[in-house]
Amino acid sequence: MNNFDYARASDVAEAVRLKADTPDAKFIAGGTNLIDLMKYDVEQPRRLIDITRLPLNAVEETSGGGVRIGALVPNSTLAYHPVIESRYPLLSSAILAGASAQLRNMASTGGNLLQRTRCAYFYDVATPCNKRAPGAGCSAKDGLNRNHAILGASADCIATHPSDMCVALAALAATVHVAGAQGERVIAFADFHRLPGDRPDLDNTLRADEIITAIELPAQGFAANYSYLKIRDRLSYAFALVSVAAALDVEGGRIREARLALGGVAHKPWRNDAAEAALRGQAPERAAFERAADILLQDARPQQHNAFKPPLARRAIIRTLTQAADGTPQVQSIKSIR
Repeated sequence: MNNFDYARASDVAEAVRLKADTPDAKFIAGGTNLIDLMKYDVEQPRRLIDITRLPLNAVEETSGGGVRIGALVPNSTLAYHPVIESRYPLLSSAILAGASAQLRNMASTGGNLLQRTRCAYFYDVATPCNKRAPGAGCSAKDGLNRNHAILGASADCIATHPSDMCVALAALAATVHVAGAQGERVIAFADFHRLPGDRPDLDNTLRADEIITAIELPAQGFAANYSYLKIRDRLSYAFALVSVAAALDVEGGRIREARLALGGVAHKPWRNDAAEAALRGQAPERAAFERAADILLQDARPQQHNAFKPPLARRAIIRTLTQAADGTPQVQSIKSIR
């Protein structure tokens, strides 16, 4: 680990100023990902800016009927918050599917969005990696790529985004509030994370001096018909091979609104408007779910070692939509698939 300076910000304006003064500085809250990256020499910031004292730890209802979640709300607090559990149980379920209780106690909501890939080649500084060193090459393409992307990948990177929480936030159409030297702005969640293209080192659309201040959820929480299903190599703490967030608004035996997002398959949580549109107006039955799964996966391009992912994802999508339609969501404390 390299030597670094330490500074503590007392408010958002000071955090932004400190970051602007040292562009390669990193904000630190829970540090559940950043500290690992520093230990492996993947990240070598000259300065750490402690933001744990910023007033960003509240969960508040908005005037529009939604909820605003401060960036420093711990994942565990968010998962068990009564408003989230009752109105946005999909988000609560996805958080509880991720990491361990100890990590969830430390990890912040804003930090969860900024997690970096768990690609083994990204973590190994002895191997070429375009995400770590642009132009170096992608070791995963000809290496062991069992856990890698099947959607949205590029010639430069086939890494996947690791978050469970972000898959639910994508399905819920959240927005991300940020602040920087140029002021405040709001980013649609679908636009926050990037596909790799020829710049896989850029995970998101934050500017260099910006900080996440909050995540806002719209009023519609799909509390009656939802499910989050995570398929992984082991039932305990592990990242997803494939995960599915499904949310349905069912009325009169028809699907009025549908949301569907995948994790573990792309550089960002994966949604497809056409797949969701194909569900609207349909009876919540297997045939409709199969069509949506086929649309969602129609551009899948597996790698040498993960040809199992498209059929696995298809089965998972159908199962998760069935759980959502039946009102029998996957229970994260019960590891067997319902």
